[in-house]
Amino acid sequence: QVQLVESGGGSVQAGDSLRLSCTASGGALSSYAVAWFRQAPGAERDFVAGAAWSGTMRNYADSVKGRFSISRDNAKNTVYLQMNNLNPEDTADYYCAAHRHPYAVARAAGEYDYWGQGTPVTVSS
Repeated sequence: QVQLVESGGGSVQAGDSLRLSCTASGGALSSYAVAWFRQAPGAERDFVAGAAWSGTMRNYADSVKGRFSISRDNAKNTVYLQMNNLNPEDTADYYCAAHRHPYAVARAAGEYDYWGQGTPVTVSS
């Protein structure tokens, strides 16, 4: 059973940057594809970015392309989400997720087997 713990969320101004981290325990993260999702109040949980096991195959939601970057350090069992040029529409709870098929990045939340508890990000204009 893999446990995921996110950190790094906070309150920032529009145009600022944040880096989220997600550290896994109970299993080797290299055995999983990983992704970040976000959920605003009253909204669905949406795919943000994902990376296959090696980190070379990455996928992004159109709304964050060019601003967000996902990376992973399998030796540290950690995945990161670097978020630049944040805007108020990025305000949401951000969740890290992992699924057992490590070679592809899935965009549907239902494909993922393990989830963190979420970390809040608030962007003020």
